[in-house]
Parts: sequence; structure tokens; C-alpha cells
Amino acid sequence: MNAYNGIINVYKEAGYTSFDVVAKLRGILKQKKIGHTGTLDPDATGVLPVVTGNATKLADYLTDKKKEYIAAFILGIRTDTCDISGTVISDSDMHVSDEDIRRATVSYTGDIMQIPPMYSALKVNGRKLCDLAREGREVERKPRPVTIYETEILHIGSLTDSAEVFGKYYGKYDRQIPGNESSLAERTVVCMRVVCSKGTYIRTLCDDIGLKLGTGATLIRLKRTLSGVYGIDTAHTLSEIESMAASGATDRLIIPTDTAFGEYPEVHLSGESLRLARNGNVLALEGSGITGDNPGSEYIRVYDDKGVFFALYERKASGQGIYRPKTMFL
Repeated sequence: MNAYNGIINVYKEAGYTSFDVVAKLRGILKQKKIGHTGTLDPDATGVLPVVTGNATKLADYLTDKKKEYIAAFILGIRTDTCDISGTVISDSDMHVSDEDIRRATVSYTGDIMQIPPMYSALKVNGRKLCDLAREGREVERKPRPVTIYETEILHIGSLTDSAEVFGKYYGKYDRQIPGNESSLAERTVVCMRVVCSKGTYIRTLCDDIGLKLGTGATLIRLKRTLSGVYGIDTAHTLSEIESMAASGATDRLIIPTDTAFGEYPEVHLSGESLRLARNGNVLALEGSGITGDNPGSEYIRVYDDKGVFFALYERKASGQGIYRPKTMFL
């Protein structure tokens, strides 16, 4: 039985949790060592990089990377979940201009503090907030720092007039977040692109924008289009992955582990230097004769004499050319 080491770029469809995706892949690949790299809400869709084999050591690293989303929210209502599947807690017919919407959205660019929503998987005192919320309990949540690197308004219009825009930004595997939308046809819908740090709740961002406008707002669609360097164009649905696995083409799905570190220079080792590095020893690059590209970098990718990647090394504070193992992928 093959043991796969690397990354699979999954297109998570609506209705699946991130843990559902991992469980299904374990069955498809017949491999237990699999993990995901950043939770997506069940009704959200898009890029979910999954790590397999020794690449599971990448999980925290990839989770820390920037994410890009296409989000659509509707003005005039707030819900307890911050999306349209929740219970409406306020309703407003207040009108705001397109310019007001743009200003409010841009105001949340940069380093901000967010209060996590009650309907989230975040744990407080060992309990998931969503479980507490379903019991009718609300607990204090501390604001957390997140970064919104970019916001771009893609469309402002009524829900009725947004079908063409939704067709452009959301594909056949996406669906509107479930709820009762029959009374929302003439409400204003805003579609935006957001690039943000890990830990950002797009639902909360939309809710905050609505509060700033005085109208309230709630999320109706959410799609992640980029996670680190892994984009929507190369993502595969679970059914596509299952078909490829059944036809013996699983290897075509596996993205090499070192692609996660593409911004760092590479160093190729042989002989005694290779033996020492494989055993986790410190590398002294300057004056060693070891060939590498820009060995002054904070991190380096380390390869053997056959071009096989096996370690990420980090520079020691004590010397520019001195590197120690950060993560071994043997």
C-alpha cells in the first residue's frame, strides 16, 4: 500500500466540515496520517489544503499563511450566527450609499481586533462556543488580533440583480448559505474580496461592517480562493479525488511538500555534509563550499544529492551562515 507524502489541494464543497474532508480522504487513500490546514465553516466552500504522511508537519505552518476569500453579505438584517442560516435578531430598512459601504469596508483594513462569534468551533474552558450557543448560553469572548491585508468591493446591488455576479464568482460546487431568503430579494448585497491572516472570521467582519453602517449585515456566501500558495484553480473536489484514486492516478494529486517553502532558497548537500544534516546537525554554510542560493536567508530548504527535499533549516541568531533544523521531513 502506498504512503503518500505531500499536499492535496481540496475544493471543499458546501455541507462538509473540514473534519469530514479529512475522514473521507483517509478512506479514499487508505491512509491514516492526514490533516487539514485551516477550518472552513460547513456552508463555506473553496480551498482546503490537506497534508498527508510526513507533510502533516506542515499543518501549523500552512495554517499561519494568508487566506483570500470572496464573501457576499446582505444589508439590513443581523442574525445570531452572523450568516443567513441563523435567527434574525435585528431588521432595518435604513438606506446607505455605495460610498458609505466602501468607506466602512476599507476602515477594517489593517490590524484589527475581532470578537469570535458564539457559533464557532473556538473553545472556552474546554467547551466549543457553538455547543454553548446551542444550549442558549452566551459567554464572554476576548477580542483577538487579526490582520485584514486587502479588501476590494466587487459588486453592490440588490439580491435580485446579483445572479450574474454570483455566477462569475461562485461555481457549480457553491451554494447560497441556507436560510429563508424569499423576503430578501430587494435587499442590498455586497460582494467583496478579502485577504486576511489566520484566525479571521469573515462572518464577524461582515457583521462589524453592518454595525458600522447602522444597518446590520449578514453573510450569505463565502468561498476561500487562496490559502498560502494554493489556489482555487488547482483544487479538486472529493469526487474528483475519488475518481483519480480509483483509476490509479493518485500521484497526480500530491503536491510536493517543498512547494510550501518556495520563497526560501535551496541548499543541496552531499557526502559528509548530507550525512550530518540527515542526523539533524547544525549546518555552517559560509566558507564550507556547500552550494546554495542566498544562504543569508532566515530559512533554507535542504535537499540531498539526488534533489530530494528533506528538511527546513532556520538561521541561528549567533551567526549568519549557521543553520539548525527547523523541521525534518524524513
